[in-house]
Amino acid sequence: MPEFTSEEKTILVQYGIKKYENEETVFEKLKTILSEKDIQRNIDTLLGTQRVRRIGPEILQNNESHTELPELPENLKPIIDNL
Repeated sequence: MPEFTSEEKTILVQYGIKKYENEETVFEKLKTILSEKDIQRNIDTLLGTQRVRRIGPEILQNNESHTELPELPENLKPIIDNL
């Protein structure tokens, strides 16, 4: 697994949520590049800071009315495109 900064991990999780919304699918897609612990920690952080909201038991959604999605750094674009 490549090394990412904590900010990059958070951005990857946010864009994974934007792309898939279903929590299980987000885990499935991201676990090839992040550990499950990192994914869960970032989802919990995003929920706690209200950058992501839970819509139903399995659906996550970026809270774009509350905070904007961070700009996707160039080095992460190919990773998100391949998810």
